[in-house]
Amino acid sequence: MLYYLFEYLEKEYQFPGASLFEFITFRAALAVILSLFIATVYGKKIIKYLQRKQMGESIRDLGLEGQNEKAGTPTMGGVIIILATLVPVLLFAKLENIYVIMLIVTTLWMGIIGFIDDYLKKFKNDKAGLPGKFKIIGQIGLGIFVGVTMYMHPDVTVKRKIIKPTNNTEVVAQNTPQEEFNPEEKTLLTTIPFIKQNEFNYEKLISWAGEGYTKYVWIIFIPIVIFIITAVSNGANLTDGIDGLAAGSSAIIGITLAIFAWVSGNVIFSDYLNIMFIPNTGELTIFITAFVGALIGFLWYNAYPAQVFMGDTGSLTIGGIIAVMAIAIRKEWLIPILCGIFLMENLSVVLQVGWFKYTKKKFGEGRRIFRMSPLHHHYQVKGFHESKIVIRFWIIGIFLAILTIVTLKIR
Repeated sequence: MLYYLFEYLEKEYQFPGASLFEFITFRAALAVILSLFIATVYGKKIIKYLQRKQMGESIRDLGLEGQNEKAGTPTMGGVIIILATLVPVLLFAKLENIYVIMLIVTTLWMGIIGFIDDYLKKFKNDKAGLPGKFKIIGQIGLGIFVGVTMYMHPDVTVKRKIIKPTNNTEVVAQNTPQEEFNPEEKTLLTTIPFIKQNEFNYEKLISWAGEGYTKYVWIIFIPIVIFIITAVSNGANLTDGIDGLAAGSSAIIGITLAIFAWVSGNVIFSDYLNIMFIPNTGELTIFITAFVGALIGFLWYNAYPAQVFMGDTGSLTIGGIIAVMAIAIRKEWLIPILCGIFLMENLSVVLQVGWFKYTKKKFGEGRRIFRMSPLHHHYQVKGFHESKIVIRFWIIGIFLAILTIVTLKIR
């Protein structure tokens, strides 16, 4: 909203400083500052409100050291993350941008699902919360919305460049790309690592349909989007098991996606780094920096020993936002690397449950791969302090983020 106000002031009155709002970097800086302020200052007030409403977490007895001390810690703190993300976005972003709209819808959509789950647990004393099938239905609904938007909306495009012979000296001197670009085109092109040109078109998956097959590519694309959103949101939910792990890991992922969004929407940097140029995605930088600021601000209270838990209100929302961000900037095939922490947590549960059922059926006695799942609980049982586990997982997350960026230059 402030963007439009200062745009008007600049156009009509040449108001001093109003032109700064034209720069994405300036608005991104304001967004992260405001989100940090909201999460840290108003976050404390929200925590006190949750305490007054007795929104304390009920702790299952898992036999882990220090778990009983967390009983009564306020949950539903994900509301802090949602508010600290959306307020700066509404103030500083271009709200007609389809990518921004898509992420605002994602935040509210997943936030409502998580809030209902937490509400049923706390106010209705239903330990199961929202039944899993309804969570899946909600995730499928969001996947359909995102998939249809990416496939049909006219502003979701890419530009491909036509390389012309240039004088290398001129390139250095002018510091501008010497390529001309074709008109924007509607295509489901995406980035995929370790292959030539780092690009893959989903239309190839349905080439067997014959002439005019491209109009049926949504049959393949939408289920893939649904799977990605479901997997990442559930992975974030599983990761939210010890203080600061989900928030810190997600902040690392968010910073990486912010870099991708900024360079993908900038013709000069996308050309220099030889990555896909996606018009209008630069505006996503505002959303992502606000998101990262909200996570870091929330971490102020969620770090060990936690004063608040994010609950499903936060964890499902975080996962949904990360998944849709990656899809929007055509980096969804980098998720297994970038979101490696989420993947490990997911796989540890799947492997544990699968192996237990298999051995119980075959030997009459269930056996386990890990001492406990998800994976972070395995290390807790082994005697590692949760602060050490969290910091080491963060270090792994930073390594994976760097590796994700490096893969774009590996061909």
